[in-house]
Amino acid sequence: MVEIFLRTLPFFAIIGLGYIAGRTRFFTPEATAYLTKFVFYFALSAMIFSFVSGLSFDQLFNGRLIAGYLCGTAAVYGIATAVAYWRGLDVPTAAIEAQCASIANVGFLGIPMLSILLGTDAVGPVILILTIDLIVFSSLIVILINAGRHGRLTIATLRTIAIGLLKNPMIVSISLGLLWSACELPMPVPFNDFLTTLGAAATPGALFAIGATLAVKSAERYRVAVWLSFCKLILHPIFVAIGVLILFPLDTYTAIVVISASALPVAGNIYMLAQHYGIAPHRVSSAILFSTSASIFTVPIIIAWASAP
Repeated sequence: MVEIFLRTLPFFAIIGLGYIAGRTRFFTPEATAYLTKFVFYFALSAMIFSFVSGLSFDQLFNGRLIAGYLCGTAAVYGIATAVAYWRGLDVPTAAIEAQCASIANVGFLGIPMLSILLGTDAVGPVILILTIDLIVFSSLIVILINAGRHGRLTIATLRTIAIGLLKNPMIVSISLGLLWSACELPMPVPFNDFLTTLGAAATPGALFAIGATLAVKSAERYRVAVWLSFCKLILHPIFVAIGVLILFPLDTYTAIVVISASALPVAGNIYMLAQHYGIAPHRVSSAILFSTSASIFTVPIIIAWASAP
């Protein structure tokens, strides 16, 4: 476990560097926003396209992985929702808390970190998990929020979901990469060098952006944040492990990748949703801050546990 901790430490050190830069305002919130846009729309998209274009659909698609991950994630989603209802929260707020409890920062942290820690073979499973999160759970939260507010599901809500997916650069880069692979198009050397150079900025850029973003997060409602962080960092990987080891057994390596991805902290895009809809943004902010800080210790433990013979 010490070895895994030391290998993950540089990634969290870059997050810490970003946090210091943001906290001291050497990196202003405006600068952080532009760095995040650069990583999200350009560097990370280039990295994803480069990875996916080298994979076939059969290499990326894994029905047992989908079923196991969905079962584990849905279980934690249900637990967080039940606890939220028990505390008297409405449907939209319960949906936001459930999203925090079960959706990891796979895009900005998972792809860059796990592809280096566990090898490039981890990219396929991690991208499939990212796709599930974006298509299934990002759609589900929009449905629950709008249905909770209006009492019904409208065509406008479905249109919002469809447009959001079509405009998401991660979905676009995954789709274009698969199309490129399916057409068996050759990768010109200049284009490959372009993708490699641009994609190389994704890992340090994404980690630094996470840290700089955390610097402006508040730590209000810390009890709820601790509960949601516990769900995300501990319960989620445990239930996903049940899904991919017992219910729908995967090969050892793929199972380790899936469990490791589920052990990552709360996804940052949940805060954007919370802020957009005006639903408990400070609660989400605290959950992201707490879970990311605690993940320095919990992620190596979960990876070591999942990798144990």
